[in-house]
Amino acid sequence: MSSPTLPPRVVLLAGPSGSGKSSLAARTGLPVLRLDDFYKEGDDPTLPLVPDSPDIDWDSVRSWDEDAAVAAIVELCRTGRTTVPVYSIATSSRVDTEALDVEGAPLFLAEGIFAADIVARCRELGVLADALCLRGRPSTTFRRRLARDLREGRKSVPFLLRRGWRLMRAERAIVERQTALGAHPCAKPEALERIGAAAGRRLTPRAARDAALAAEPTATTRTGTT
Repeated sequence: MSSPTLPPRVVLLAGPSGSGKSSLAARTGLPVLRLDDFYKEGDDPTLPLVPDSPDIDWDSVRSWDEDAAVAAIVELCRTGRTTVPVYSIATSSRVDTEALDVEGAPLFLAEGIFAADIVARCRELGVLADALCLRGRPSTTFRRRLARDLREGRKSVPFLLRRGWRLMRAERAIVERQTALGAHPCAKPEALERIGAAAGRRLTPRAARDAALAAEPTATTRTGTT
C-alpha cells in the first residue's frame, strides 16, 4: 500500500536585484513562481517614490502585492496549481495571466527581491521549506543587473543607472535586512545544496557546476536577473 503524497512546500529565494535568483532557480529543474509578477501596476496611487526624486521606488516592498503573492503560494501548496499574473516590467503593467502547476514536485521555488518579506507568513502558514538570500560582490551584481535591464529594455537608461548606483551602495544593507527577516545568506553552490536537501534529492552535477562557476568573480561583464 503506497504512502500518501505529501503536499509541496516552498523555498523562498531572495537576494538583491541582479544576484542571480532567476538563473539559479532555472538550474534546479524545480517549478518556479516569479514573485516579480506581483508588482503593482504603474498607475497605482499607493506606489512609493524614491526620497527626493520623482522615480517610483520599485525596490520598496510597498510597490508589491504581498497578499496576492502569499495567496498564490498557499494555493500551490494546497492544490498544486494556481493562476498567476504575467507582469511587464518595461510597461509597469500586468499583461496576461497564466496557469502554474507544480506537477507533483515535492518543492517549488518562489524567487524575487521581496521573498524575504514573506518568510514569517509562510512559516506561520506551515508551507515553508527553506528561505535563502543570495549574496555576492556588489560590483558584480551591479554589472549583471545593468546588462540584463538594458538588454530587456526594462526602464530608461538614466533610470537604470540611478537605480543601479543606489542599489550597489545599499547592497550589503539589503542582504543584512533580508537575513534579519529570516533568509539564510549564501552563495549559489550552498543555495543549490540546501534546495536539493529540501527536495530530498541531489541536484544534477551540471547544475552544481554551473552555480559554482557563476559564483566565481570575473573581470568581464556577464550578460546574462532580479
